[in-house]
Amino acid sequence: MEPTEKAFIALVKAYERIIYKVCYLYATPSISLEDLYQEVVVNLWKGYPHFRGESKPSTWVYRIALNTCISFLRKEKSAPTFVELTAQIDRLDEDDETQRMLRRLYQLIGRLNQLEKSLILLYLEDKSYDEMAEITGLTQTNVATKLSRIKEKLRKMNREDEG
Repeated sequence: MEPTEKAFIALVKAYERIIYKVCYLYATPSISLEDLYQEVVVNLWKGYPHFRGESKPSTWVYRIALNTCISFLRKEKSAPTFVELTAQIDRLDEDDETQRMLRRLYQLIGRLNQLEKSLILLYLEDKSYDEMAEITGLTQTNVATKLSRIKEKLRKMNREDEG
C-alpha cells in the first residue's frame, strides 16, 4: 500500500464518526446511510490529492461530506421529512430518558432544511462560528443569526408536537 493510501485510510478512520453523523442526518427511506457514506468516502478520495492543508482536516471532511450529501439529495430529488435513528445512535450507553431525548432531537433535526441541518450538526459538534463559516461559506454573523433562528425553530416544533 502506498503512503498516500495509508494516509487517506488513516484520515477516514479518524473522521469516520463525523462522516456517519453527516450522512445520518441526510439519509432518507430512499437513500441509505451506507450509500451516502460510500459516496462521501469516494469524494474524499477524489479530493484528497488536492487537499493543501490550508484548513483543518476536520473542516475539509465536513465540507466534502455536507456537499456530497446535499448533492446526492438533489440528484434523488427527494427531500427528507423524517430520519429514523440507526443502530449506531442506539448503541450509546445512556439511560432511557437520554435516549428518548436524543431520538426526539434527531427527529426534529430531520425536519429541517439542508442548510439548517448542516449548521445544527456543526453546532452540536462544538465547532466555532469561524469554523462553521469556513465549512458552509457563510459569514460568521450569518452563522450566528441562522443558528439562533434554528434553535428557536426546533423549540417551536417541539412545543407544537407536544401540544
